[in-house]
Amino acid sequence: MTTTQTAPAASTEDAPAGRLSRISRLQALQILILLVVTVAVFTALRPDTFLTGFNIRGIVQNTAIYAVLGVGMTFVIITGGIDLSVGSVLVFSGVVADKIMVAFGGQGWGTVLVGLVAALVSGLAWGLLNGFLVAKAKVPPLVVTLGSLSAALGFAQIMTKGLDLRDAPQTLVNDIGFGNIVGQVPTIAVISAVVVIFGIVLLHRTRFGLYTYAIGSNAEAGRRAGVKVERHLIKVYAFAGLLAGFAGLLNLGFFQSTTIGGQSNTPLNVIAGVAIGGTSLFGGIGSVFGTVIGLFIPIVLQNGFIQTGVQPFWQQVVVGAVLVAVVYVDQLRRAAAIRGTKTRLPFLSRAGSASRKGSA
Repeated sequence: MTTTQTAPAASTEDAPAGRLSRISRLQALQILILLVVTVAVFTALRPDTFLTGFNIRGIVQNTAIYAVLGVGMTFVIITGGIDLSVGSVLVFSGVVADKIMVAFGGQGWGTVLVGLVAALVSGLAWGLLNGFLVAKAKVPPLVVTLGSLSAALGFAQIMTKGLDLRDAPQTLVNDIGFGNIVGQVPTIAVISAVVVIFGIVLLHRTRFGLYTYAIGSNAEAGRRAGVKVERHLIKVYAFAGLLAGFAGLLNLGFFQSTTIGGQSNTPLNVIAGVAIGGTSLFGGIGSVFGTVIGLFIPIVLQNGFIQTGVQPFWQQVVVGAVLVAVVYVDQLRRAAAIRGTKTRLPFLSRAGSASRKGSA
């Protein structure tokens, strides 16, 4: 009798989480459909140039670095946090890697490996600092990472006197930045795909991912269940910083420059891609796959606008509008999932009520 009575209660308690998970998957599918429709529209408008191997290769290359950053950002946002510093950490790591590779000398893989270690250590250091301040000092993530954004970029400018460095080894540029694994498949895209697959496995198939979801859903409940919340938050921000450092080396190889002045919009673009891809800015739900799909949308829009003669600045307008709409609908869906009811947009509900009154 006791077992029969408690089982439904447990099922009811887990229902909102299950509905939220299904909502996340549904939103990722909807964004995938939106991406396909966008590609189809631009293909119809520019059939000779848009859906060509050369253009698709360019889109994939441009998305690759964002995807690496997006993996780390997905983990951070699932915990209910935010990281505005990834663009500056990318620049700082690229500057450190460039200077160390120049000091080491040479143009071969040995020099590139030294630069890789330097970039990873630099990004990890900023991530650990962010995580410590968020988890231990209890400073809001927005404030912490906004400060890191400014500080990391400032240190990069101090080291370079505000000038871009262009001393990347030719091996990094030719083999990784512009090289192909096979045929016309870019090396940088394959590296990014490996990072994405690793992120998917880490998030969905390991205890690390389970704890990440638990903290985002209810940090106090996770703490009572044995999750060391503060330690895990430090790990999550360190992971995001590590990937930002890695992206800094990829960025150095792809642009042949540290791009000090070209990363101001990077954090916002990455956060927009993560949110559009179905990861809730309120924490607790999300996926790396959805993030990748969400990141493709602004790149495809920019590419398509350029080819169709529309000012590429409209890309920011469209992405901003989509982002606000996605967050708004996500908020309604979460509230509906918790109540156990279907999602209904308020203005549609009012319209329906008015219609029923009129017919009565």
